[in-house]
Amino acid sequence: MKQFGLIGKKLTHSFSKKYFTEKFKKEEIEDCQYDLFEIPEIAALPKLIQETAGLQGINVTIPYKNEVLPFMDRLDQSAKKIGAVNVVRILENGQLEGYNSDYYGFKNSLEKWLGDQQSEIKTALVLGTGGASKAVRVALEDLSITVKMVSRSAENADHTYTEIAENPQILKQCKLVVNTTPLGTFPNEAEKPDLPYEEITDQHFLYDLVYNPEITAFMQEGLRKGAKAKNGYEMLVLQAEKSWEIWQAEKTGEEA
Repeated sequence: MKQFGLIGKKLTHSFSKKYFTEKFKKEEIEDCQYDLFEIPEIAALPKLIQETAGLQGINVTIPYKNEVLPFMDRLDQSAKKIGAVNVVRILENGQLEGYNSDYYGFKNSLEKWLGDQQSEIKTALVLGTGGASKAVRVALEDLSITVKMVSRSAENADHTYTEIAENPQILKQCKLVVNTTPLGTFPNEAEKPDLPYEEITDQHFLYDLVYNPEITAFMQEGLRKGAKAKNGYEMLVLQAEKSWEIWQAEKTGEEA
């Protein structure tokens, strides 16, 4: 049995297990299983790999996308540039290769969504400074969009939420706002980033990496103002398929 899975601290609600289980069934992919592996700390990773028979690949989620880096024997260029890993390929010799499919999923999803209007987006606010935000930042920069990172503290961010509240013009001038925080995820659906939403207009685009619920409180604020809003489901599908491509490439030694 070829084993794949997801590591994280709390994995109660997982897109990945459901997606891959259905994929294996629909595409008649035999002898493959995808499971959830909750680990209390990233230091438990080597033991997990050693004790899980047939483990060939894992996805990485909160809070380990950054912490997993020291365990990698090799990093793909995307992961190296971003500084975060969400896909690990386990080679037959036990070496670990780190990749980032969040970049691929977000970039392709965003380009498709913005379409011809992409040229109108000059600056984007990226909410949160975790592992996923790093992939989002690099994707936006590669699309020639200036990025302003937002966090509760000034460390590793261009603005704090307090600064934006005091200078709402910042939000007004950034036509794309991307939420990379887990705020608003089921069951805490009422939560949303602390922004002066009254500055949102019908010229704004609000992209939320959260996919459950389908319309988050963050998205609702934008929709009320006539803005366009999108959740992270398509990004998740695209990154999942990229993960599978990476894991399958190991058979032939190809670079995914």
